[in-house]
Amino acid sequence: MALVAYKDLCMDASDAHAQTRFWAPLLGWDPHPHDDGDGCLRAGEAVEVWVNQVPEPVTAKNRVHLDINAHSLDPIIAAGATVVDAESFSWTTMRDPDGQDFCVFIRPAAHPIGLYEIGWDVTGDADAAHELAAWWAAAFGVEAVRDDEGFSYIEGITGAPFESIDFAPVPEPKTTKNRIHLDVTTDDLDALIAAGAVLQRPKGDDGIGWNVMTDPAGNEFCAFTPV
Repeated sequence: MALVAYKDLCMDASDAHAQTRFWAPLLGWDPHPHDDGDGCLRAGEAVEVWVNQVPEPVTAKNRVHLDINAHSLDPIIAAGATVVDAESFSWTTMRDPDGQDFCVFIRPAAHPIGLYEIGWDVTGDADAAHELAAWWAAAFGVEAVRDDEGFSYIEGITGAPFESIDFAPVPEPKTTKNRIHLDVTTDDLDALIAAGAVLQRPKGDDGIGWNVMTDPAGNEFCAFTPV
C-alpha cells in the first residue's frame, strides 16, 4: 500500500524569476513569476514545479536533476545554458543559468519535448542505489527495478509528469541541501516516519503548511497532510 502520492517538484534558485523563464519552454509549461520573488511552472491550472528564491548559490553538483527531451541544443544554449559533457554519453550534460546540472536527450522532430525522467545520485554502490530506489518505490506503491548498467529505477508513479526516477551510485557524499526535491501528499505521516523518513520541521512551524522530511539517505522532501 502506498504511503505517499506524488504532488509536484520544487526547485531552489538564486534568481527564481530567471529560472522560471529559462525552464518554461524546455518543459512545455507556462511560467508564472510571483510578486514575492518566487515562481512556478503550470500546466493549465496545475502547478508542476515550484521555483523558490534562495540566498545560497550552487556549490555542488545536483544530486537530484532533471533529464529532458529536446530537438536541439541550440535554443537551450541561446537561453543561457552551458555544455558540460557532450561526448561521454548518449545524452548531453549541461548546466542551467543558475549553475544546476541537467541532461538533454536529443529526439526526432516528431517526438514531444519536455521532462523525461529524474536523475538521483546515491552515495555508495549499486546495492545502495537499489536500496533507496526500493524505499521510494514502497512509498509510492510501485516496484523498484535493478538495471544491468548498475542503477535502479522506479516508474509508473501516479500523477508524475516524468517516466521514471533513476537512482545511480556515486562515490561522493551528500554535502548540501538538494536544490530539487519532491513534494508528496500523505494521509499517514506516522507510517511514513515508521518506514524510515525523518521529520525535520513539522507543519505549522513558523507558519509553513507542510512537513519538511528527509528520506533514509538524507534527501529532503516535503510531505503535505490533510488540513
